[in-house]
Amino acid sequence: MEGYCVKCKKKQEMKDAKEETMKNGRKAMKGKCPACGTGMYRILGK
Repeated sequence: MEGYCVKCKKKQEMKDAKEETMKNGRKAMKGKCPACGTGMYRILGK
C-alpha cells in the first residue's frame, strides 16, 4: 500500500501496513515509512 510521508515529503510504499477502522467507521491503512520510520496513514474509500 502506498502512502504519503510528511517527513520525507513524497509517496512511499508502507512497511508493516495494517487495515484498521477509525472512530467514524471508515477504513484506513496504518504503517511506517521504510526510509525514516515515521508513522504513515492512508484513509481508504467506503
